[in-house]
Amino acid sequence: MKLKYLFGRKEKNEHKIIRQAARRGADLLQPEYHRPTPECPNPERWSMYDSMTAEVEVLEFLRCLVTTIKPRLVVETGTFMGISTLWLAEGLKHNGFGRIVTCEFDPAVFASARQRIAASDLEHWIEMRNESSLETRIEGDIDLLFSDSDMPVREQEVRRFLPQMNPAGLILMHDASSHLKVVREAALKLEREGLISVVLLPTPRGLVVAQKRAGRK
Repeated sequence: MKLKYLFGRKEKNEHKIIRQAARRGADLLQPEYHRPTPECPNPERWSMYDSMTAEVEVLEFLRCLVTTIKPRLVVETGTFMGISTLWLAEGLKHNGFGRIVTCEFDPAVFASARQRIAASDLEHWIEMRNESSLETRIEGDIDLLFSDSDMPVREQEVRRFLPQMNPAGLILMHDASSHLKVVREAALKLEREGLISVVLLPTPRGLVVAQKRAGRK
């Protein structure tokens, strides 16, 4: 399957959300409107900035994970507007060390995120790449992987970066609700193959927290 097809299907929706955010402000909170699921019957109890950026409570969880596990290398796929990138970077700044490598395939989306990150005081902690997550080269052991790019490529991302994962590190896959299915099924498939161990957090859009099995002691 061609990368242009894999990464290009949501391009118009991403651009629409960016235009809307430019009009009304990117930091306008609203109730989460993802449909109810058996595991999360009341999504309106959560908050969101938009329909693609992770729920605010998930962003808080990401920052807390960074301050808890003290990663040296964080890899994020799907920079989008850079909001989750900045929350992760806040955790690194609190720790006083570490870096994020974040990848965004769409040039227009990348440019928007770069502008937002450049306007923050967290740019020092972030390395931005306008590249495919399936082609970019990462040096070193990955302590935290946040897979949040186009859903059809999440399984391939995890497979690609798994050999570089620190056995004590964490793999997060967003959009893993039972309604969205694709990411959830991919994570459970990887678990059935004995590659990772999975916990499914019951958030509105779903969040996988996983760890690779190889190398754990």
